[in-house]
Amino acid sequence: MEKEEVINEKYENEKRFGDVEPQVNLEEEDDSPIEEVRVTIANTDDPSLPYNTFRMWFLGLFWTAIISFVNQFFYLRQTQISIGYSVVALLSLPMGHFMARVLPTSQFNLFGFKFSLNPGPFNIKEHVLIGTMVACNQGTAYAVDIVILQKLWYNSEKSFVAGMFLVLTTQTTGFAIAGIIRRFLVRPAHMIWPSTLVTASLFRSLHAQRDEDDHGRMSRMRYFLLIASGSFVYYWLPGLIFPTIGYIAWICWINPNNVILSQLTGSNGLGIGIIALDWSAASYYIQPLVTPWFAQVNILVGFILVAYIMVPWAYYTNLWSSKNFPIVTSTLYMENGTEYNKSLVLNAQGLLDEQMYVNYGPLRMDSFFALTYGVGFAGLTATIVHVALYNGREIIERWKSARAENEDVHSRLMRAYPEVPDWWYGLLFIVTFTLSMITCCVWDYMPWWALLLALFIAIIFVLPVGIVQAVTNQQPGLNIVTEYVIGYLLPGNAIANVTFKTYGYIVNVQAINFVSDLKLGHYMKIPPKIMFMAQLVSAVISCIINLGTATWLINTRPNVCTPEGAPFTCRSTKTFYSASVIWGAIGPARVFGHKDNALYSPVQWGFLVGALLPLIFWLAARKFPNVGWLKLVHWPVLLAATSNMPPGLPYMYTNGLAIGFVFAFLLRRYRYDWWSRYNYLTSAALDTGVAVSSWDGEFPIWWGNPDGPVDHCPLGGANYFGDTL
Repeated sequence: MEKEEVINEKYENEKRFGDVEPQVNLEEEDDSPIEEVRVTIANTDDPSLPYNTFRMWFLGLFWTAIISFVNQFFYLRQTQISIGYSVVALLSLPMGHFMARVLPTSQFNLFGFKFSLNPGPFNIKEHVLIGTMVACNQGTAYAVDIVILQKLWYNSEKSFVAGMFLVLTTQTTGFAIAGIIRRFLVRPAHMIWPSTLVTASLFRSLHAQRDEDDHGRMSRMRYFLLIASGSFVYYWLPGLIFPTIGYIAWICWINPNNVILSQLTGSNGLGIGIIALDWSAASYYIQPLVTPWFAQVNILVGFILVAYIMVPWAYYTNLWSSKNFPIVTSTLYMENGTEYNKSLVLNAQGLLDEQMYVNYGPLRMDSFFALTYGVGFAGLTATIVHVALYNGREIIERWKSARAENEDVHSRLMRAYPEVPDWWYGLLFIVTFTLSMITCCVWDYMPWWALLLALFIAIIFVLPVGIVQAVTNQQPGLNIVTEYVIGYLLPGNAIANVTFKTYGYIVNVQAINFVSDLKLGHYMKIPPKIMFMAQLVSAVISCIINLGTATWLINTRPNVCTPEGAPFTCRSTKTFYSASVIWGAIGPARVFGHKDNALYSPVQWGFLVGALLPLIFWLAARKFPNVGWLKLVHWPVLLAATSNMPPGLPYMYTNGLAIGFVFAFLLRRYRYDWWSRYNYLTSAALDTGVAVSSWDGEFPIWWGNPDGPVDHCPLGGANYFGDTL
């Protein structure tokens, strides 16, 4: 027994200091066995709190409508602004309290159902449900870009009803799939979902009356307001007044006319040494206060491997004629460095004309862009193999035992509320699948077999991807593999390609997002049935508003999605269009295969490399069990580190990881009391301040707000010969 106690104590210390991946001990009785959860989530519940209230539905639907319209409106602008979750949480709080003061408290009887417009004080469960309805739809519906592409680029506009069916089915089918995997990704204690801890910390601080464990320390609510206010005031500097401090390329300033130095140290290049005093840039891809330290170390290794080793080697050895292009860009080129004119290889129907393509010549991309595709291929197969090796036995056991396994305190507390019947999710899937089949076949988006294959890919990958995100806060994407598969099966058809990608990729993403919200509800003790209704209703309303807003803009704004239509230049939609040309109109066989002088076929070896690496390290860990670091290598995260580049830029990663080292490692190890109380709250407060202060304003031109490159490094985006393309 003494030996076991020593081992347990040693393990607890390692877990506290972030030296091991979080594990589960289901024998814990009074609280969660996961440290991050214990310090953030209350281990109590009040089942008497009202939650299915008029206030909740009114404010939830009101903010769903507002967010859906505003975020879709600004999505098409050159400067995109998104109203986030935390802003709605702040603004809906006084509205809820106001309604609790003014609404009548009398009982109403409607068809035998008794209810009150004002059942008592506005409470945290109502507030979380309001936030969840908004969180379901914070991002604009992915399929809206297909509707825009058809009208503006491919001359194949469909009816509004066709677009609505497409948007609704791609956004809600994932919800049905979420019901299948919730027992694996919601109930288990070690499926942490780190980002939900930030949200939970935000709501707890907003509703805290007092902190029993203050002991002279600043209350969480006061701390949150101070940090959020400071973030709001400060962000006016990098966001409006002094944007240069968001890109301090001090090494490049030594000699900004030196091309190589600019490429290596400029913000539009590899960004070596850049200091970004801008929380929105440093946190966007990494979320350094949320992502576990072991995951950030894996991200760092993957980032260095790709951005600082592979890319400079490929570029400066002129692999694939890379020197003709900038070192970091997603733009497509001709071999001589001029931009690729996609309209010269497509016919009037938006389909590839093979002879025109041969005459015009194959497209080219910079080595960074090509290599990140290869790394993305590797990350995909690594995800499957890693989850099979490290989580396969547990998945099988949980499948067999369903809900019979031991549970932590949060699962036990949730027993007070009836679970959503499986047939609810099953019926939803039948309805959405039927509508999807009608959409694809009646309006000729893609063949029926393509829909079956896309959904198969989404379902097969949902559990592996969900496990990776639940543990590491990183989400490997299926956009590359879905484009790749359909690009070979239906070459030359851009609309079928993006439709397949949307059903395969976004259905998977939506399933993961819905599960994340279910985990938040699990932590905050929200009854599952009302969570189901709130998510589904808000998703449907958001789809209608997203599509209606986009349709209104493209029908009424002159020159929309062109430079002359500024500020509605559709930057993100243009990237979506470029992908449709690479993978759809031209096809992977002509880009990554061996057809028509394709150069980038070697990147397809990424599939094999990604499958082998987790297996090698798993075998090595079993062979050398005393080598602890082998168990911490997480290849899906390591390989997915650069999946957001481009459009993500290297300096965003380096600055985010530097912040992560301070908070996720140093403060957690040496200032644990502060970290356990304020870390996740700090992340929520900084996000809130930035979101509230973001606006599309103008400030006079000066050195800190130049009329040229903000980083004062004009050649950072030039090619090797100094030409800015």
